[in-house]
Amino acid sequence: MKFTIQSRNDEISNKLMNEAKGYLIDFGLIFDEEEPEIVLSIGGDGTLLHGFHKYQHRLKETAFVGIHTGHLGFYADWKPVEIEKLVISISRKEFKVIEYPLLEVVINYQNEKKTATFLALNESTVKSPEVTLVMDVELNGEHFERFRGDGLCMSTPSGSTAYNKALGGAIIHPSLPAIQLTEMASINNRVFRTVGAPLVLPAHHKCVLTPVKGPDFMVTVDHLQILHKDVKSIEYKVAEEEVRFARFRTFPFWKRVHDSFIDSDV
Repeated sequence: MKFTIQSRNDEISNKLMNEAKGYLIDFGLIFDEEEPEIVLSIGGDGTLLHGFHKYQHRLKETAFVGIHTGHLGFYADWKPVEIEKLVISISRKEFKVIEYPLLEVVINYQNEKKTATFLALNESTVKSPEVTLVMDVELNGEHFERFRGDGLCMSTPSGSTAYNKALGGAIIHPSLPAIQLTEMASINNRVFRTVGAPLVLPAHHKCVLTPVKGPDFMVTVDHLQILHKDVKSIEYKVAEEEVRFARFRTFPFWKRVHDSFIDSDV
């Protein structure tokens, strides 16, 4: 089996990386940064996000597993003291692969420019370089609302516990193929009105954002942030691709939610 390791590059994470690499090579696994079958992420959820984007062209062949060297994460659920146990399980292939839905982001540009397509593991946000974002929101080809406010966030189920939750969005179990649109400080008065609540869209639905004010927008895809100019529209839907995680033991999603936000011993 081919493997690689993604580290947060702090002292503890790098020490664990070298330790894990040595163990896995001793067990006969092959270190391969180009075509890994399993990516071991050491750090936090952000470290795994970097690994996901680095190897998103290999989603059908590559599975991810995370060790957290800080607080418990939703993607990084192994502790540093469990490194030997994890390495042995990897070498024996004692894991099953689970798949989570992803978000597809398609940005169409004016003047028939080439479109840009991205995949998000957590979320994508849209903000205006100016004070207020003004966007028409279209659902399945029908105009739904004209949004005015700070911005919009579209998240995956596994990303619903991240920025989406901070915006007041719902937490969605990652086994559900859906995406969720949440508002950032929408303007609601007698003149302007939005639905004022998160929207959960199933896999067969598509959301299109069309600019009303200004052609340039700051768009994020997970940790990546890019200023896109001359934007015609932004399309969101559940991606055909899925991310694969190597699961070695039972760790129910709702227990992760409980341990992360309510009570934790880690």
